[in-house]
Amino acid sequence: MHSREDDMAVIQAVLQGRQAAYAGLVERYRSYVFTLALRYVQDREVAEELAQDVFVKAYRNLASYRGESKFGTWLYTIVHTTCLSHMRKKGSNMVLPGEEKMTVLQDGLHEDAPTTRQEQRSRQAYIEQAISQLPEVDAQVLSLFYIGERSVEEVARITGMTTTNVKVRLFRARQKLREIIERKYKELV
Repeated sequence: MHSREDDMAVIQAVLQGRQAAYAGLVERYRSYVFTLALRYVQDREVAEELAQDVFVKAYRNLASYRGESKFGTWLYTIVHTTCLSHMRKKGSNMVLPGEEKMTVLQDGLHEDAPTTRQEQRSRQAYIEQAISQLPEVDAQVLSLFYIGERSVEEVARITGMTTTNVKVRLFRARQKLREIIERKYKELV
């Protein structure tokens, strides 16, 4: 297992001009990035292409990594946006990872379940918009757990929190999210 310090040492080496050191980060996170991409697109070849795109984007933006979170967490956000962008361009009707879990966050919003795929996507987009209004750490924990389908233990490793802290943050973040959704929903009615 590699530590945040190991990753930072490699990142600093790359930023100081030793581009070959980046291969070490790619090797460390290759499986992680591919697995995440595969959850989005469910096609091995496309997931491989997306994983390559993720590493190119990460390399180009490496100077913007501030080390406030683990490198894996920062990389996860690049995977997420890259895959969503790909799916939008392709007009994909694929299910997003964790989409079925998002119903946990939707409880209490509407009494009747969505009747069409479009309504489900609309509701999910609304929830993702509400998540973006949360404090960054809360949004990250919810996204990793529900959308990224990470276990509490994995979220703890990625964020550097304890499992107890992750559980507490998840509980509180769900409450905040529910308040945002209820407030916003009332404004729309």
